[in-house]
Amino acid sequence: MIIPYLIIMPLLAAFLITLISGKGDTWGVIFSILTEITLIILSVIGFILVLENPLVYNMSGWNIPYTITLVMDSFTGFMLVIVHVIALLALMYSVAYIRHLSKSWKYYALFMLLITGMDGVILTGDLFNLFVFMEIGLFAAYALVAYGNRPEEFEASFKYAVMGSISSTLILVGIGIVYSVTSTLNLAKISEVLATQPVHVVNWIGAIFLVGFGLKAAAMPFHAWLPDAHSSAPAPISSMLSGVLIKALGVYVLIRLIFNVFGFNAIFSRVFLGLGTLSIIAASLLAISQWDMKRLLAYSSVSQVGFILIALGIGTRMAIFGALFHLLNHAIFKGLLFLNAGTVEMCLGTRDLKKMGRLGKVLPITTGTSMIGTLAVSGLPPFNGFFSKLIIIIAAIEAGFFSTAGVAVVGSLLTLAYFMKFQRYGFFGDKVIEILDHKPGLGMQTAMVCLAVLCLVTSILVVPQVRELVMDPVINAVLNQAKYIELVLGR
Repeated sequence: MIIPYLIIMPLLAAFLITLISGKGDTWGVIFSILTEITLIILSVIGFILVLENPLVYNMSGWNIPYTITLVMDSFTGFMLVIVHVIALLALMYSVAYIRHLSKSWKYYALFMLLITGMDGVILTGDLFNLFVFMEIGLFAAYALVAYGNRPEEFEASFKYAVMGSISSTLILVGIGIVYSVTSTLNLAKISEVLATQPVHVVNWIGAIFLVGFGLKAAAMPFHAWLPDAHSSAPAPISSMLSGVLIKALGVYVLIRLIFNVFGFNAIFSRVFLGLGTLSIIAASLLAISQWDMKRLLAYSSVSQVGFILIALGIGTRMAIFGALFHLLNHAIFKGLLFLNAGTVEMCLGTRDLKKMGRLGKVLPITTGTSMIGTLAVSGLPPFNGFFSKLIIIIAAIEAGFFSTAGVAVVGSLLTLAYFMKFQRYGFFGDKVIEILDHKPGLGMQTAMVCLAVLCLVTSILVVPQVRELVMDPVINAVLNQAKYIELVLGR
């Protein structure tokens, strides 16, 4: 059974890095990269295995309700593959990038704890242990945001911790209410019991979790922590925060709870549509006004999460496909763009777009891959972002959500507008750049190229045969609440 190893391995790696490493980072680099390669292999194998037969692992061999249950279905496997691909590329990038900040093993130990928390949240079938793993990941994230030891990083980390504590408190209150109503913490058992409760009870519990995990997902108006945290953190951590952390601790949990536990209904639909619309429009307008390169990307993350939320609000099979496809695409192109921004900041010593210029000659790979990332996030063909946004728009029209389709179109145009600014001033400005403070390492350039290639390759998921093989099982796992209960409870 591979499920427990997906949690044990990064946790063990974090402890081994702490115990074995000396003053340098050599063992940290070796252990973390080898662990991530192994985790990618396990995740891919697990995803293939669960396409037909989802897996359930009961800790210590006990049965529900006396055990901690780990569940791996197609949706779980899909998320794990995304997390570990982005994590490996972020680690490759980190080797040269982090050494210009400090040559310490502590970064890699914290990184492995971050992975442990995300894997635990994705795999657990128990509400309280979801909370525990979430806190493990968050505490590592707080420390990593402040890793550069600059005043702005400490401020951003503190703000992130305060907002994280508020959301965690709300979630813990929600867990307490759920237990008082259902007398269980197992997600499948909760779903079974809530089906017998009045609708208003389910909706109120859902509202508490929507606010709590909405803060983790950084959807507007719960986004206040994100611009500072994403812009101040080291570039590979910004890539992880935007690419996978807000998805694993926020969006993934919301999808799992609303669709597989509480049951999707009209009220949840309206809430998702409202939050998504606000996130797309307001965050895009804020992004246009930014001159800090990473802060612009941070607001863009809020906006792109909005596309996922409106697709979830539509709730049809095609819309869920669009939401999951855009979740994957956003992890790739936004991960890439944050690595691009980190490279520019390291090489020029600034994040201010007004102080940048022509970077094509001195940073050709960064310039080229940033253009690919820009085209993908702006929704231009043949890159992945075009297809996921098009699917969401078509799904909205088919379901009769014409105003939502209009919001998605306007949001795409606004995205194109602020990324034209991003390219014009960041990479094709009037100032000629000839001297760099640092040069990007091979691992940094390799990570950016790999993500740029994925921006194109993942477009293949729209091919019907590929979609049926890869995405249909994931969509089925999200939409089939009864199957999830049957899977976990063994009926």
